[in-house]
Amino acid sequence: MPVTKVVVNLAGEPAYEVRVGPDLLGGLGQHLRKGTYTGERVLVLSDSKVAPLYLADVRQSLASAGYRAMDIVVPAGEASKSVACVAEIWEAMARAAFPRDGLVVALGGGVVGDIAGFVASTYMRGLAVVQVPTSLLAMVDSSVGGKTGINLATGKNLVGTFMQPLHVCASTDTLVTLPAAEWACGCAEVAKSAVIDSDDFFFWLVDSAPRLAQHDEAAALEAITRSVVFKAGVVAQDTREGRGIRECLNYGHTFGHAVEACAGFGRFTHGQAVAEGMRFAARLGAALLDTPRDFVSAQDDLLETLGLGVLGWSERPEVLLEAMRGDKKVRQGALRFVLPRDVGNWELVEVDEATLLEHLAAWEKSAR
Repeated sequence: MPVTKVVVNLAGEPAYEVRVGPDLLGGLGQHLRKGTYTGERVLVLSDSKVAPLYLADVRQSLASAGYRAMDIVVPAGEASKSVACVAEIWEAMARAAFPRDGLVVALGGGVVGDIAGFVASTYMRGLAVVQVPTSLLAMVDSSVGGKTGINLATGKNLVGTFMQPLHVCASTDTLVTLPAAEWACGCAEVAKSAVIDSDDFFFWLVDSAPRLAQHDEAAALEAITRSVVFKAGVVAQDTREGRGIRECLNYGHTFGHAVEACAGFGRFTHGQAVAEGMRFAARLGAALLDTPRDFVSAQDDLLETLGLGVLGWSERPEVLLEAMRGDKKVRQGALRFVLPRDVGNWELVEVDEATLLEHLAAWEKSAR
């Protein structure tokens, strides 16, 4: 299959290329050597699940291009997005005398990408980073746009930076080893993008969802490309989330992050939580913005087809509300939700706590 290239153009910052296609890992080193990175030292950051599968290939590719590579492997899972884990990485880099002109390569899913981006942006006040996503979620969303983050006990991604990568290498053959739950996790972010983007993307996804759920290669390549094009367009308009445009990418995430925190990080995948957040936001939109019920049903059906059924879990409204108070989108104490008016039409809405508690109670009742 051909390699697709999407260029992310940012005001005031260098553009970078996202390459999507099969069998890209073996050529990563030579591609970087052609001008993306002209230095010598590289740190490959991966996790305990991905490293046994792909780290050797990446290190060989880098060595063949003349780079000196070291690697650090962190435990797989959300728990590694912590201050303690990041501090251990910083110390290991310092002991290895990793230089100011070194390059950090993130080899893994969204957790690794977030950690590597954060480490790169903070060590010696900023190194370059290349994202090599190996999960569907990372390919369609987290590897593009420059957001990094680690978690605190009180909430997800509360400490982070904006750090655009030099390059994104999405080698789709790595998706073959992706567990079914992680595949569905990525599908949630595809669905989020389709709902926010346009009728064209949404109805393509509705038609293609059965094939995508079955890991069809052509459908996956198209879904990744459409998602990257969409996100690149949003990020180009609002690089650091200062104009309110980029906040559309948080559709489903305010409620979803609260679910992750209250259930305990790792109980549900990020995608499962976001899908639940999309269902909640659609119903909130129906109440507050007259979002069509047909839209709510169509989104429900789409998520179900993609393997993202309801969680079958609930929590007391007051507990969820407290978790949401720590969300990054809170301004002057007001909770804000990205709500859909319809496909391709969204609004950032402040929701008072009394209204929110009412809808959380309805969600809790339906989830029992």
